[in-house]
Amino acid sequence: MAGKKERGLWELYSKDPEKADAEIWERKPTSFSRRGFLKKTGLASMSLAIGSQIPFFRYMPDGFIPLALAETKNKLIIKGKEGLIVLNDRPINIEPYAHLLDDEFTPKEKHFVRNNGLPQNGRIEADKWKLTVEGEVRKPLQLSLEALKSRFRHHTYALQIECGGNGRAGYNPPAKGNQWKFGAIGCSKYKGVRLADVLKAAELKSSAIYTGYYGSDLHISGDSKKVSISRGTPISKALDDHTLIVWEMNGEPLPALHGFPLRIISPGWPGSASPKWLKKILIRDRIHDGMKMDRYRIPKYPVKPGASVPLKDMAIIESMPVKSLITNPQTGIEIKQKNKLKIRGHAWAGDRSVRELHVSIDFGQTWEKANLRKPVNPYAWQNWSATLQFPTQGYYEVWARATDSAGVMQPMVVPGWNPSGYLNNAMHRIAVNVS
Repeated sequence: MAGKKERGLWELYSKDPEKADAEIWERKPTSFSRRGFLKKTGLASMSLAIGSQIPFFRYMPDGFIPLALAETKNKLIIKGKEGLIVLNDRPINIEPYAHLLDDEFTPKEKHFVRNNGLPQNGRIEADKWKLTVEGEVRKPLQLSLEALKSRFRHHTYALQIECGGNGRAGYNPPAKGNQWKFGAIGCSKYKGVRLADVLKAAELKSSAIYTGYYGSDLHISGDSKKVSISRGTPISKALDDHTLIVWEMNGEPLPALHGFPLRIISPGWPGSASPKWLKKILIRDRIHDGMKMDRYRIPKYPVKPGASVPLKDMAIIESMPVKSLITNPQTGIEIKQKNKLKIRGHAWAGDRSVRELHVSIDFGQTWEKANLRKPVNPYAWQNWSATLQFPTQGYYEVWARATDSAGVMQPMVVPGWNPSGYLNNAMHRIAVNVS
């Protein structure tokens, strides 16, 4: 059950959604002043706070917050997503902790949820569902779920989806939006048909340059006349062999929170380009101008933190940047110095692949190359592993850094600031106590 503050926000949402959103974005952890602590502390006091000496303290970046002091807890629970972090429950936005993403393919119970509206849980009848394809096509289509399945060839791929705001919590000053940490990423197996095959049947006109996707989720206000979100992609992305209209996730019908009965998967692009509860595909002769098409953008040039940027100077986010995650062991693990530590995780790079993965135990002074597996198919994340030995007892952090197929490497710190806190691909780290 939500507390009084959460119930109050529900009531406020029905009257003034924007004001309610603003109130949520301004809420921050209040454990203690971490910046003030770091300005005044030294090795002795920091080691005392952590509970262990820090062997590579001299290499720690200035102003750095040890991971052991930066963790927060979460108490809200969403049925079917037990153990995950609830960032918002109207609309539902949930992410798993990094260690919960250790599976090779993400199970539904551990997959993040990013909703913009309210799903029509319990009201959708798959046998009555209709998908419309119209706009810049010569043969508009209206397909039932059964017709979609019987008319087009089926494909099953492991595909990664990441929220454009994954990592937003790392930006300073804080950017508006759900304060995602690292878990707004998932790679599940999806079954469906290629969007390219459907568009081929509809016969695209030469004027077709962009898609516009529409789902059946209700606007957060409950007004059925309002659209919660309508994103799209260039036709070139829609025609990619791995862009699918799917009805299965990991061998089961799509869960309600993940778009039952149909959704688009535009792998490697921000999750907003993979709409749920898909009802209509509108083919446009211009860049789509649907609800929130103006939001998933970043500045075309570097900007000062906290700066306002005109819309004309903002570029639509397409392929997501290279990134990696340590999924085992869980942060905070304690081991004996004589023992080696086996670690593993995943890495991905939007439309690209990952070329190398390195790990460091001395705050980035030296790096060790990890074993990196090839993806099971394009747009699937790649599994990696390494074995580490620690020179002395004390507090350590393991950092992971991926490099993509174009030679682009993850930054150590949060990349350039942007108003919406998108595309933070700073390296992931875990804390290790060695005794």
